[in-house]
Amino acid sequence: MITLKEALTKSHEEMATLREELEAKAKESGLNAYVGYESSGEGVPILIKDNIQVAGWSVTSASKILQGYIAPYEATAITNLKAHGMMAFGRANMDEFAMGSTTESSFYGATLNPHGTNRVPGGSSGGSAAAVAGGIAIAALGSDTGGSIRQPAAYCGVVGMKPTYGRVSRFGLAAYASSLDQIGPITQNVEDAAILYDAIKGYDEKDSTSADFEIEDIAGHLNGEVKLTIAVIDNYIEQADEEIQQAYTETVKKLKEAGHTIVHKTMQNTKYDIATYYILATAEAATNLARFDGVRYGRRAEAKNTQELFFHTRSEGFGEEVKRRILLGNFVLSSGYYDAYYLKAQKVRHLIQDEFDAIFSEADLILSPVSPSVAPQMGASKDPLEMYKSDMYTIAINLAGLPAISLPVACNSEGMPIGLQLIAKKFNEKILFDGALSMEKVVNYTK
Repeated sequence: MITLKEALTKSHEEMATLREELEAKAKESGLNAYVGYESSGEGVPILIKDNIQVAGWSVTSASKILQGYIAPYEATAITNLKAHGMMAFGRANMDEFAMGSTTESSFYGATLNPHGTNRVPGGSSGGSAAAVAGGIAIAALGSDTGGSIRQPAAYCGVVGMKPTYGRVSRFGLAAYASSLDQIGPITQNVEDAAILYDAIKGYDEKDSTSADFEIEDIAGHLNGEVKLTIAVIDNYIEQADEEIQQAYTETVKKLKEAGHTIVHKTMQNTKYDIATYYILATAEAATNLARFDGVRYGRRAEAKNTQELFFHTRSEGFGEEVKRRILLGNFVLSSGYYDAYYLKAQKVRHLIQDEFDAIFSEADLILSPVSPSVAPQMGASKDPLEMYKSDMYTIAINLAGLPAISLPVACNSEGMPIGLQLIAKKFNEKILFDGALSMEKVVNYTK
């Protein structure tokens, strides 16, 4: 597959031909990574997750409740793409409203992992990652609320990057948890990720959480020879599978041999990250999804009165995982439980941020697993709690608002990709990409 960097040098005629080839190849692949084939404008085709607004497109967040909804406006990330010689092309499958870690909760059915079609591609941006890994997309946009770019990238053996919170506008992104969501790139390599990140980043007055300062582009100034101090979290790796641990240990060894300084640190138990995240994320989700009531847009159920309209529309339109998170969110926000759960979770969130700050006072980057295992079998995540645990290494980064990038480093004994992530300080994407490029070179991953 042609890289994003290479595609940007091609003519309009060559890109038109490539778009036709991608559409045909996607339909033949059987991966169910695309759920629509719209195109917008001219340029290099970038696959768009189904929760990012593209004007005139059907955008449904892979939910029954939004079937028939046509986006009336454009996400800022899409506007920025078009200004950099790219275009929105095709809608990527995802977990319903980005709530899931397998892409099995989609209204359109599950996406398959191209490295093993009996395996999940991860989630919620599973369609984006599977398409890039399967050679049916040059690059894609996903969204990351608790690891939803990095985890599917790790499962599918591609590069997935979550920017600092506020670095990429959320205007036009269907809100799951507003204090955690970020749009980011999924690509074939680190340099392509930097190119796509440069294209979509920037201040946006339409997003009140957007960071109001500019940073120079990164892709043209990447330095994979830089020597950095990288922290490894000793007590994190103990919770991962043996083959993940082996890949982690081998990667640390290669980074050290390449001249990077390795320092050993510990962090609090990941169970506190999981509890904090699922209290805060579900609370925000319950609030954000209250707008889907059958009155303003989307699906409208048959009803005799307003109360029935709300009840039937939401009961029929939302899937089981979305309902579960709405119920949990309303519970932690309810009278008598707000202080015990939600308020306490906000305090723990600050402790998590402080813990990262302490490590970054001595290190440039942190190296961590992305998931405790490789991509599981289809249907294996029937227990919601087990699915939530698959996010144990990724959610703290969202809680702290940090940038992170996942890249493949090895395969397990069954040939499934293993990904590790680098984490940087807020707004320190330059060092993050430099470290990732160096790591990409030293591990020399091939599938």
